[in-house]
Amino acid sequence: MEIRRHEGELAELKDDRVFTWPNLVVKEFLAAIIVTIGILFYSFYVDAPLSELADPAHAENPAKAPWYFAGLQEQLVYFDPWYAGVVLPSLIVVGLMLLPYLDNNPKGNGYFTFRERKFAIVVFLSGYVFWYLLVYIGTVLRGPYWTFFWPWQEWTHSFPAPAPLHNLPLPLGIALLVGFYTVGLLFPLYIKKGTLFHNLDIIRYALTMGLILTMIGTAGKMILRLAFNIKYIIATPWINI
Repeated sequence: MEIRRHEGELAELKDDRVFTWPNLVVKEFLAAIIVTIGILFYSFYVDAPLSELADPAHAENPAKAPWYFAGLQEQLVYFDPWYAGVVLPSLIVVGLMLLPYLDNNPKGNGYFTFRERKFAIVVFLSGYVFWYLLVYIGTVLRGPYWTFFWPWQEWTHSFPAPAPLHNLPLPLGIALLVGFYTVGLLFPLYIKKGTLFHNLDIIRYALTMGLILTMIGTAGKMILRLAFNIKYIIATPWINI
């Protein structure tokens, strides 16, 4: 309860705060029950997309992972397996674990607000939408031989041969990658003071920007592949990016 002194007298103001239990927990529990019931009834009318038993003589084309792994499978089109299958999932898990330590802004704790947390919400939703876009592409838009088909196109085994891919020259690729991270790390420092970046110490700033730039770079690498047929930015006998 908040008490303020007004014109020499103590004035008792109404406290609009409530306890988490039972006010919030009960509502969340009821919401979870309603969603569970909805999913249960939905499962009565929509069958799971199960295929026939595996036949060694007839390989499935395309062979797709379950939908929750389709995003990783889609990444294999653009990146080497070491990145798409190991580095990217690890960065996602570690990044989510680090969120409470990287963003210790007290605004928005205990109440919902967008105006006070625009950057954090936009970044999180961008990554969320980007991942489910990959899941959608891998699940719905990839046909035989993992060829891209628009939703209105019929899957067929007769399609034009894809354009040949090429790699960037090694010096250009290294310069592009180093320049991308250098500019990305330095640019926010020139934004007006008082923003999120100026409230972070050097370690949290480097980790935050590293994760954000990696997410942006992943999307950028996909655009280079789709728009300019660039397979790898850096291609060496040991590592490809």
